[in-house]
Amino acid sequence: MDFASRRSRSYPIPILIITYSFFFLSLIINLTNASIHIYDKEPFDEVGNAYLLSGGSEGIVAAPNGRSYIRFRDITLWRTKEAADEHSEMEHSSGLVQVVIFEAADRNNIGGSAYGGQRSICCTPDLAKLEGCKQGEVIRIPSATDNKWPIVLNVQFSGNYLSTNIRDEYVNVTKTGMYNLFFITCDPKLKGLVMSGKTVWKNPDGYLPGRMAPLMRFYVLMSLAYLLLSVIWFFQYMRFWKDILQLQHCITAVIALGLSEMILWYSEYANFNSTGTRPVAITTWVVTVGAIRKTFSRLVILSISMGYGVVRPTLGGLTSKVLLLGCTYFLASELLGITEYVGSINDISGRARLFLVLPDAFLDAFLILWIFTSLSRTLEQLQAKRSSVKLDIYRKFSNALAVAVVTSVTWIAYEVYFKATDPFNERWQSAWIITAFWDILAFALLSVICYLWAPSQSSQRYAYSEEVGEESDDEEAHSLTRGKSDGDISLIEKKEKNARTTDVFDQEDETEEEKRE
Repeated sequence: MDFASRRSRSYPIPILIITYSFFFLSLIINLTNASIHIYDKEPFDEVGNAYLLSGGSEGIVAAPNGRSYIRFRDITLWRTKEAADEHSEMEHSSGLVQVVIFEAADRNNIGGSAYGGQRSICCTPDLAKLEGCKQGEVIRIPSATDNKWPIVLNVQFSGNYLSTNIRDEYVNVTKTGMYNLFFITCDPKLKGLVMSGKTVWKNPDGYLPGRMAPLMRFYVLMSLAYLLLSVIWFFQYMRFWKDILQLQHCITAVIALGLSEMILWYSEYANFNSTGTRPVAITTWVVTVGAIRKTFSRLVILSISMGYGVVRPTLGGLTSKVLLLGCTYFLASELLGITEYVGSINDISGRARLFLVLPDAFLDAFLILWIFTSLSRTLEQLQAKRSSVKLDIYRKFSNALAVAVVTSVTWIAYEVYFKATDPFNERWQSAWIITAFWDILAFALLSVICYLWAPSQSSQRYAYSEEVGEESDDEEAHSLTRGKSDGDISLIEKKEKNARTTDVFDQEDETEEEKRE
């Protein structure tokens, strides 16, 4: 076998920026450069003709001077009392457990098959004759690149003792790769074997698994990007705070949540890199903030597409439906994040994630359909009202959404191809890009929304107005006066006033002429 509605206050953003800046700097200053796999009476499973326990799987970057290694600490194996009683106290070796470490590329070097039959992990009488292996032990074929690999360490039970130990032993990693660790016994008498202890997997720069290490650096860059966007947005926000729309408050909240999420992810990875463990409470909190950000940002995009604050003052009867969809999406995103990240140390994702991706993907597809349907109606209403400025903004927004959707579908197809062609995670060094892409896309779309609905002195011009004709005229007038000085604007207003006065006199003259006729 192979191993495989009310106006919000204007002060939260500066507080967030200052707080996160100090927190961000403190993390950089205190950053320490393996993850620690802990086993608590883990049972061995029967697989084929062997009993085995998976000790972990991680990408490790090779480094000189023993800076990359797998270390065993206080590993204790317990067998059943029935198995121990079958041996006398004076027996030197009364049970064998083997520790097997191999790179994913050498997975076929463990086990063998006699006459093309079913693959076996342990050496059988037929395989002993064909391959020269030792019966009752794991079949090991030396690697083509290094005869010392795969590594097999023997752990013996003595006499009729119930337990045996691996106190402190480590294996240096001299080649970059995806490494797998298994504890295996071929002795059927050791059925019911359990193990406790821990193993430490060390990369040159810390405890982070190889696939996760680039993400820590990525979240540093994303934190800086969100911080820059926050500063620019807050500057405009404070400059024109009297003209802020409710929609712009929502955008402010999305920026704050995005900044929080990126810094929290960085701090979570920094803590993991420093300690080698992932506390459940910390990771759950980070995942929850991420789920809130994803949900709220999608609801904001949906509200914009419905024309909230532009074509309609409120969402009206749709509010309850939008909130219901938001709650459902939050639960699906939260469950997916907890399954994927909380307590996860290995570089291989669990199969449970595949089942939780489906409802999340279905909700995203439903949201996209609803967004574009609503956006189409909003564009039709703006065309009917001849609101050229708003129509131009919404056309740019719809183009940005279309590009984002097409890019997402293309990336999903690539992600499926990437995972289907790499079942053993041999391309782990570039796997971080799959996760990073979605954060980059979300930031890019948020930047476009910030650009289109940036706070300005004309923000209220974009707001909903019941006077259709006046709304259209006001927007056109503003489009002519945008970018001009106060003196120029007052001069234009005087000209418009004179023109209106002239029109009144002209209408009076026409009336007098009609009377004479």
